[in-house]
Amino acid sequence: MALYVIGDLHLSLSDKINKPMDIFGDNWTKHDSQLKSNWQATENDTTVIAGDVSWAMDFAELEPDFSFIDSLPGKKIILKGNHDYWWTTMRKMNAFAANFSTISFLHNNSFLVDGVSVCGTRGWITDPDEPQDEKILMREVGRLEESLKNAESENRIVFLHYPPITAAAKCGEILSVLSEYGIKRCYYGHLHGKAIKGAYNGDYAGTDFRLVSADYLGFKPLKIDTNMI
Repeated sequence: MALYVIGDLHLSLSDKINKPMDIFGDNWTKHDSQLKSNWQATENDTTVIAGDVSWAMDFAELEPDFSFIDSLPGKKIILKGNHDYWWTTMRKMNAFAANFSTISFLHNNSFLVDGVSVCGTRGWITDPDEPQDEKILMREVGRLEESLKNAESENRIVFLHYPPITAAAKCGEILSVLSEYGIKRCYYGHLHGKAIKGAYNGDYAGTDFRLVSADYLGFKPLKIDTNMI
């Protein structure tokens, strides 16, 4: 049983959505086909999708994208990204996801996979040109703490959508939680195209940070070595 991660699929398979992703580069051409070809997980494996799953605005538009994700081998754990406008209450989302046997949501909870606890939340922006929204930030801090407290194993990996640290900025509140809980590895998405140059990959205060946005990974989910915790 293996654990994989990839973020920012930005699917738009509904004929009601017109969101071409080639604004981020020609490598996004037919990226759903690339993703399908590069999918490594087997039926016994789990893949975390770190936000920005679909451009859908509602469940009707989301259905083709979830059908595509559900058709890929293994279980999928999805967390919220800043463009997941379809995201609503857990009650409604769980009812919708009941139609897809392999999809679950990471939101104020955690999942035990291969002896490690999968924890996380959306996080919040670290862009120095954008003012922090204190209310949203503290809500995300609380959700991260709730997820970590829910963990069944002391071996915990954190998955976020927003990067808690970049080459230009840090989200001190999120970093403090990671430090407090002794998190050794954190995977995040959100950065595409030219913005990838600003990603922080490496150790900071004892946590190893890695960007896992789809285009950064070449639309190939990253396998996580769960023995390295």
